[in-house]
Amino acid sequence: MIIRRRLAAGACTLLAALTLGLLPAGTAAAEPASGEDAPKVELTLDVSGSMRARDIDGKSRMAAAKQAFNEVIDAVPDEVQLGIRTLGAHYPGENRKVGCKDTRQIYPLGRLDRTEAKTAVATLSPTGWTPIGPALLAAADDLKGGEGSRRIVLITDGEDTCAPLDPCEVAREIAAKGIGLTVDTLGLVPDTKTRKQLKCIAEATGGTYTSVRKTDELSGRVNQLVDRTADPVAVPVATEGAQECAQAPRLRPGLYSDREKFGQHRFYRVDVSPGQELRASVSIGADRAVHNDYGVLLRAVTVHGREVVRGSEAGDGRTDVISTGLRYPKAPADDDDKDAKETVCLQVSNSFSAPASVKTEPGLPVELTVDLVDGPDDASDVASFGLGRGWWLLGALALTGLVVGLLWGWLSRLRDVTGRSY
Repeated sequence: MIIRRRLAAGACTLLAALTLGLLPAGTAAAEPASGEDAPKVELTLDVSGSMRARDIDGKSRMAAAKQAFNEVIDAVPDEVQLGIRTLGAHYPGENRKVGCKDTRQIYPLGRLDRTEAKTAVATLSPTGWTPIGPALLAAADDLKGGEGSRRIVLITDGEDTCAPLDPCEVAREIAAKGIGLTVDTLGLVPDTKTRKQLKCIAEATGGTYTSVRKTDELSGRVNQLVDRTADPVAVPVATEGAQECAQAPRLRPGLYSDREKFGQHRFYRVDVSPGQELRASVSIGADRAVHNDYGVLLRAVTVHGREVVRGSEAGDGRTDVISTGLRYPKAPADDDDKDAKETVCLQVSNSFSAPASVKTEPGLPVELTVDLVDGPDDASDVASFGLGRGWWLLGALALTGLVVGLLWGWLSRLRDVTGRSY
């Protein structure tokens, strides 16, 4: 799911978010042209034995979940394809190996038949284990295909009981595939361990975590997430940067996601026409424990390695994301060369490091924004002002120092002469 916190994407994201906030719940977006591109949601519900606990509005967690599901099913926008998957709903025994495979899709993903979906939910009864990791893998497989937005909404009251398949690592693997799948998690009356695990799952995929203690909180939040899937703010396109510019993927204007290891360099190529201005920004998320002192560098270089402009940012202490950006205007060309494009290589680097116990795979989540706009009338003015070349600042400081020195010397001499005259 990664940050508003970006130079080019921030304004667009904020505007889209405000637009979503102004729309009433349940407002439907335009229906997609084909079923393959329809927004998809898989509600993944924990039906383990602990869901018998009666601590939500005086009734069991299972009863609260069923009521919330019925309300959500009634409000699902027509264009959304909905599926329902359970974990721990069918095997009541003590065989851990069997219990950790207990996940089933009780309502197939597709256009919603509200009566059938409610009937499938009504039959559920708290039963067995809590195989969150296997359920996430299966749900991701259910949602594969198509270009529309995809979301897993995981609802559970406890942490996974099927380690060593860590659900947080599963979520990171899903994110590393670059399929644009978001996992949102909701914890029913969660304890500290459950809260920590569900937060990790959500953060790994750019999703959200919500703690729930009342039935209306559950139905309201799930409804909100389904509506968000129907009308998403933005879905980054997965790409994979290269270690050298020559092998780098060629990007068009848009929002892209990638993964970058600690201290790694990644290259991407953008074609800039005469008279255009390249605007790029990058954000790198710290989705695991990292050392203090870190930074991110975004450079625009020629295909021969000469730096054109750079942007950088550094920090110290706890962070979730660090961002920087740059602008590069290409001067207008003569009529003979007006169609000549320049290939600009964007280099993304980071200086994150981590303790030896922290896993480095997959890499840190990267979100890159690329935009091409009409350049200014005088591109040289913009290119040399505040974009990392530094020569204008050095010259200005030198000239200022010279003028101040001359004035100070002249005033000192005048003071000496005036003093002797008295």
